[in-house]
Amino acid sequence: MKKTSYLLASFIGLMVASCSNNTQKMAPKNVTPPLAEVKEKYLEMHGDVRMDPYYWLNDREDEEVIDYLERENDYHDKMTAHTKDFQADLFQEMKARIKEDDESVPYFYNGYYYLTRYEKGSEYPIYSRKKDSLTAQEEILFDVNEMAKDYAYYQLRGLNVSPDNKWVAFGVDTLSRRQYILHIKNLETGEILEENIQNTTGGSTWGNDNKTLFYTKKDQVTLRSDKIYRHIMGTPEVEDVLLYHEEDETFNTYIYKTKSEQYLVIGSISTLTSEYRICDANQPLGRFEVLQERVRGLEYDIDHYQDHFYIVTNKDEATNFKLMKTPLDKTAQEYWVEVIPHREDVLLEDVDLFRDYLVVSERIEGLTQLRIMPWDGSPSFNLPFDNETYTAGTTQNIEFNTSKLRYRYTSLTTPASVIEYDMATGKQVVLKETEVLGGKFDKNNYVSERIWAPAEDGTLIPVSLVYKKGFKKDGKGPVLQYGYGSYGATMDPYFSTTRLSLLDRGFAFAIAHIRGGQYMGRPWYEDGKLLKKKNTFTDFIDVSKFLISEGYTSADHLYAMGGSAGGLLVGAVINMAPELYHGVIAAVPFVDVVTTMLDESIPLTTGEFDEWGNPKDEEYYHYMKSYSPYDNVAPLNYPNLLVTTGLHDSQVQYWEPAKWVAKMRTLKTGTALLLMHTNMDAGHGGASGRFEGLKELAMEYAFLLDLEGIQK
Repeated sequence: MKKTSYLLASFIGLMVASCSNNTQKMAPKNVTPPLAEVKEKYLEMHGDVRMDPYYWLNDREDEEVIDYLERENDYHDKMTAHTKDFQADLFQEMKARIKEDDESVPYFYNGYYYLTRYEKGSEYPIYSRKKDSLTAQEEILFDVNEMAKDYAYYQLRGLNVSPDNKWVAFGVDTLSRRQYILHIKNLETGEILEENIQNTTGGSTWGNDNKTLFYTKKDQVTLRSDKIYRHIMGTPEVEDVLLYHEEDETFNTYIYKTKSEQYLVIGSISTLTSEYRICDANQPLGRFEVLQERVRGLEYDIDHYQDHFYIVTNKDEATNFKLMKTPLDKTAQEYWVEVIPHREDVLLEDVDLFRDYLVVSERIEGLTQLRIMPWDGSPSFNLPFDNETYTAGTTQNIEFNTSKLRYRYTSLTTPASVIEYDMATGKQVVLKETEVLGGKFDKNNYVSERIWAPAEDGTLIPVSLVYKKGFKKDGKGPVLQYGYGSYGATMDPYFSTTRLSLLDRGFAFAIAHIRGGQYMGRPWYEDGKLLKKKNTFTDFIDVSKFLISEGYTSADHLYAMGGSAGGLLVGAVINMAPELYHGVIAAVPFVDVVTTMLDESIPLTTGEFDEWGNPKDEEYYHYMKSYSPYDNVAPLNYPNLLVTTGLHDSQVQYWEPAKWVAKMRTLKTGTALLLMHTNMDAGHGGASGRFEGLKELAMEYAFLLDLEGIQK
């Protein structure tokens, strides 16, 4: 049912960390780090004056800015030149584990089986379909390798086939700013129509008449998704009708079709509040009516089944959410009737609606359970999961009239699987398990566990760990500790073929399920945001102290990593407890919190006031300033630090890490490495090709392993 996704869901899977308190033995000693020019810029708010010496770096069109970024890249390359061969070896090692000629599990929808596959040596996927049977002739929808060959960056998303199977809409981004051009392709002739629509989210939704297409546009400056348009095929974009304009700058808007295909839905969401408008999909020129008008603090998601809308909501202080339903003609909240009540110890995450079954995704003590509830009133039951720590969730359940549920399962030691469970017969089939090539992987050679670290306020913080058998808890083992802790995003434990390159060289990997995420339910999130944000940082530090006290590692061998808001996490942590870490990687880090949150022209800012607070409020201003990594850089002996960013990043602008690094260069003490690498062709998610992304990961791994004294 949920139509929103947390930030960075696909990005986190590629990230790891490293660094050290001592410089690399083989790094050159005579290379001078670049220094950014100091240009005084005074910023005042609430009578408080901040001098920002590197504010000028926020102009990507300035040749002086580009020169500084390139000098930082050159310094990084020289300081890591001795690891280049190791990086190449790591890249080949990780690539060798991947089944290059891979194929997704086909799914059936509206008369066709849809597949995504890769050919050996290719960077990008091929999207195809087969009519009625998997033995039918393959019809290529898109060969992204051909489409991307003239671009340094290429991202295709939002494939959306019309109900009559004759047209497909899709979005393309060639700059990595997540501003997609929307195209339409004729699947009978192969022609791509000339009616290209600029500056969209890339997604779209067809009306049931096969000629009306609905899409979302972004604000040109803030990149906020703020307008819903209706496009009639064959007409120019200038004739498209604006259906909805979300004028509240703290909200984003989007459009989708219910699984029943009977309703078009316009959603408006902020951190704390949601609102939906509905229209009959068979009447795409019709009027959208509000289902339940927005009430601050009321969150709800909707889907349709028979004569009711089903609603996952926090209505009436249901902190962990509950399921309700309402008649199609009486949709205001006073008509909502409870289906599954609120429970203090169970987070209701999502529901999937089928003709004969309701499938409920619930989180209990941090672990997801899938509960199957037949509509005919037969007893409900849970799918069994027996691992101590794992990740499970429904996936690709596009068909409505089926008894077969698809779900994914993985753990820190178990490659990801797609499993099909027949809810009528109880028969279960593993459709695919990710292959680990090379002949060396045996999951029985690895151990995963979940431990509980006491926080300073007595709260127990869950930690998921994995290491190879033989790992000794004598304080000498290297541990990579990862965290995120924002937006209620849950960083569940997952298997990674690339992570084996660390585990096989003696590392343990730990995920700290800190507050600010939603691992232990919605209150876990509420205790790590706004004026409680520092719980996120102290939780991470307390997990580090626990790993050291329990003998998993020591400060000489503990590494930390975070990306985006997780970059804020590690940035704050090394200001608070730099002595705990041998090294840190901060990937696309959100580190200039106060300045960014005061600038409402920057993408994402206004929509995040309910996450971080609005610094125009004096209480929030001073609280943010007290932890903002950039504002709190001090003469400290920081760990060795690798910072990564992308010039075209629309989520965290490149100048935040650039300013942070420039300021640390002038203030830090000791001889620890401070390196920054800017991908001049990419944005928040890094390189677009699957192997180019591995090269970036190999760079990070080599940095980490070299600091630990491992060079092969």
